[in-house]
Amino acid sequence: MVGFKPSDVPPPLGVKMASAGAAACIADIVTFPLDTAKVRLQIQGEKKAVQGIRYRGVFGTISTMIRTEGPKSLYNGLVAGLQRQVCFASVRIGLYDNVKNFYTGGKDSKAGIGVLIRILAGCTTGAMAVSFAQPTDVVKVRFQAQMNLDGVARRYNGTMQAYKHIFQNEGLRGLWKGTLPNITRNALVNCTELVTYDLIKEAILKHNLMSDNLPCHFVSAFGAGFVTTVIASPVDVVKTRYMNSPPGQYKSAINCAWTMLTKEGPTAFYKGFVPSFLRLGSWNIVMFVSFEQIKRAMMVTKKRIEATN
Repeated sequence: MVGFKPSDVPPPLGVKMASAGAAACIADIVTFPLDTAKVRLQIQGEKKAVQGIRYRGVFGTISTMIRTEGPKSLYNGLVAGLQRQVCFASVRIGLYDNVKNFYTGGKDSKAGIGVLIRILAGCTTGAMAVSFAQPTDVVKVRFQAQMNLDGVARRYNGTMQAYKHIFQNEGLRGLWKGTLPNITRNALVNCTELVTYDLIKEAILKHNLMSDNLPCHFVSAFGAGFVTTVIASPVDVVKTRYMNSPPGQYKSAINCAWTMLTKEGPTAFYKGFVPSFLRLGSWNIVMFVSFEQIKRAMMVTKKRIEATN
């Protein structure tokens, strides 16, 4: 797994999944305002501005939201976001090693086919995770998109009420709305994030630019976040727009992308790029550092329990 030496004793699957889920929740709590700002910027232009409110840039969006809706608005959808990470990260990150070993037959090569295997494993676990976590992602995006303003009708008043409302009005298809673009986006994100992190870190260590410590992890994670954002941003914007849209606005995700292209131009696909990059970069740093520490702590605890038995 990225961030661990080949000599490390592989932790049990349960430890990896629990560590990944917990680390992702910590990263989400730290970076959620950036994610909310990204969603607001991505849906801007989809409909008329409410009461003349217009978002400009990452910190301008955050400032506008605090001024008009209060600080709590930055964490709209946090409950669904944490539910999403428990389901999502535990699968896409926690199962990565096992899926990679499945494809390699237990052998891990760092060159040639090894890179291709890592890409395939990342795409596989990313796609698998969406199938479990899609309803939580739909609810999270819709909460982040709705405004907390007087005189503006709120679509949902609570997380469980949102699940119930979507199911009653849109059926199961509503809860899994945008699954195709989300699978595409998360397969891209997962394989790009993990593989790029590995390659950048290996290059840094190979050329003795840094030692294998926090600064190296910081640079590798931020680099992976930037590359991932460039590749995944167009799909991410379409996913956000489509999942947030009311029934009938778009016929499909492809129709959503075509509408964006014809009405707003190609730059619409990179709306919210800066908060996406800031969020992915900071999210990667917090997640990978937390993941390593939580995993180590769980392994130490496990060994102590075994020693007492």
